[in-house]
Amino acid sequence: MACNSCATGEDGQPKGCKNNGTCGTDSCNKLTVFDWLANMSLPNGQKPFIGVEVRFKNGRKHYYKNTENLTLSIGDIVATQAKSGHDIGMVTLTGELVSVQMKRKKVRLDDAENVLKIYRKASQKDIDIWSVSRDKEEPMKVKARQFAIDLNLKMKISDIEFQGDGSKATFYYTAEERVDFRELIKVFAREFRTRIEMKQVGFRQEAARLGGIGSCGRELCCSTWLTDFRSVSTSAARYQQLSLNPLKLAGQCGKLKCCLNYELDAYLDALKAFPRNDTKLYTEKGNAVCQKTDIFKGLMWYAYEGEWMNWHVITTDQANEIIEKNKKKEKVASLEEYAAEHIEDTKNEFENVVGQDSLTRFDSPKSNKKRKKNRNNRNNKNRNNNSNGNTNNRNNRNKSQNRNRNQKPKAKPNANTKKN
Repeated sequence: MACNSCATGEDGQPKGCKNNGTCGTDSCNKLTVFDWLANMSLPNGQKPFIGVEVRFKNGRKHYYKNTENLTLSIGDIVATQAKSGHDIGMVTLTGELVSVQMKRKKVRLDDAENVLKIYRKASQKDIDIWSVSRDKEEPMKVKARQFAIDLNLKMKISDIEFQGDGSKATFYYTAEERVDFRELIKVFAREFRTRIEMKQVGFRQEAARLGGIGSCGRELCCSTWLTDFRSVSTSAARYQQLSLNPLKLAGQCGKLKCCLNYELDAYLDALKAFPRNDTKLYTEKGNAVCQKTDIFKGLMWYAYEGEWMNWHVITTDQANEIIEKNKKKEKVASLEEYAAEHIEDTKNEFENVVGQDSLTRFDSPKSNKKRKKNRNNRNNKNRNNNSNGNTNNRNNRNKSQNRNRNQKPKAKPNANTKKN
């Protein structure tokens, strides 16, 4: 998410608008709404809608009445009415689209208890008090969690939100069981010196407030655009033939992912043409049981009882045809006569998807100079070693010849010499 004033820094990295969540276009925040009616003028004589949508911390939104006829636009910081004191928020939507949003969320403009009014545009003093209160929230959250641990309470304090005037702090927590936090409130009031309000939220609401990155690599749907949390059951995964692995099906909130419901209706419509998986096909060769279905191709795999390794693939129309004959107490000869049409050639023919050119046609060929140089050095070294060896052999041979030449020959004994 980025606003129009965000720029690109070095190396293509986003620089950001540096407005800390208060940019004028309000596109850096969570749960933004595009005002597609902004460029349309009202009919003559019609007054503009006085409802205004105001956003607070972490996507919390409320609707207020602009009874003072203030000139408001998206991104303005306003002081709004609260049950006690006033609160500071940011205008996220004005005009006729607010009435559409209120109708969708079933909020009535004449509901005086829930739809309050806007006092004024926030002054610099209001903004300073609001900023100081926001800076206190993070260190308070650390202390509050420690206090809850010391009291052995099975709860998790996920977030703290100060009212705009700093007179009240709302502690959002999650718990699986009912928690008695009366002693905890006394500790908070004594330590933080402000009015305390405890509000329990669900695990999905906690993930929406904190935000994060999902397994798909995108920001969490609940923290960017999803506002209504519908129940998700494991049957949604079964209909889509997904593996019932809790590590893959659970989101960061610990519950089943909301995106399991996105394509569920399309799968349910496609499954209307499929027979039930537990319906057997009765043939003269034997009874066949469904082993696998392919929703996208409309195919089903059956195997005879006792021959579980041999699967026969048929279409849904053929399966329904066989079932209709079985209802009339008629049996087909075998599944092979239906499955013969769907035998596919398993030979894979790989093609070059980028054309006939090589993928490395733009790469510079590697130079063989270094290899040739190493080969030449190795040959020269061998040649030198051989020449040195030949020279040494030659020198040794000459030395031996000279040694033999210098030695005096021994006198041969004469046969005519008489022995003494």
